[in-house]
Amino acid sequence: MITYPSIDPVLLELGPLKIHWYGLMYLIAFASAWWLGRKRAVNSNGLITTAQIDDLIFYGAIGVVVGGRIGSVLFYNFSSFLDNPLYLFKIWQGGMSFHGGFLGVLVAMELYRRKLGCGFYQLTDFIAPLAPIGLAAGRFGNFINGELWGGPSELPWAMQLSCEAFPPHRFQDFAGALCASPRHPSMLYEMLLEGFVLFVLIWIYTRQPRPLMAASGLFLAGYGLFRSLVELIRLPDVHLGYLLNTQWLTMGMLLSVPMLLLGLIILKIAYKREA
Repeated sequence: MITYPSIDPVLLELGPLKIHWYGLMYLIAFASAWWLGRKRAVNSNGLITTAQIDDLIFYGAIGVVVGGRIGSVLFYNFSSFLDNPLYLFKIWQGGMSFHGGFLGVLVAMELYRRKLGCGFYQLTDFIAPLAPIGLAAGRFGNFINGELWGGPSELPWAMQLSCEAFPPHRFQDFAGALCASPRHPSMLYEMLLEGFVLFVLIWIYTRQPRPLMAASGLFLAGYGLFRSLVELIRLPDVHLGYLLNTQWLTMGMLLSVPMLLLGLIILKIAYKREA
């Protein structure tokens, strides 16, 4: 068992200005995508230049932030939105959704590919290896914030939370306070699988000849698989709970399984078209 370090989510305070670790993780995500994009642009066969990567990341960042917020509200807090539509704009109350951000990026890439004059899958294949490192950074931000915990565990790396840092009235699951027993650090599982493992898989895969659409399909299938697996031990959002009277189906899994299936379909189509 490991004791959770209970890190202050505020990295630095400069008078009234507070710099949060989570905000720094977003900066790392965009910076890593920019750096990797410039490396890939050199061998993109004229698809995109290194100078155009700046605009690509700008479009992507807008898609992540806008889509992530809208997705969080619609997928996880829709009742709050119905009660008060202005809740959508209360960004200071937090709330970002990967699936919403993913859809936002797809919209942004459709807009940007028109500017480039290339095909949609040409661009999504190009950006597929750019995202996982950013996903890893985001999950580390979740770890610092002490959110997205898994269920009780007796594994050696399970983490014991401090009741002082995590009072029961703020972090509650169906079995009691989070600090009652050691927990799966599910956000670290996601950081490893959706971040580093997925990055290595796609980066190596895209360095080899492959059909159009295949890299996009691999990203969808890989993320959908890894996220669905972690959702099996990750606690659901308290206000949503498990869905459809089950003790395993979470909103995250409900949104991720279609990604896995769609990714496999795209991979099959890509290789069938090449045959």
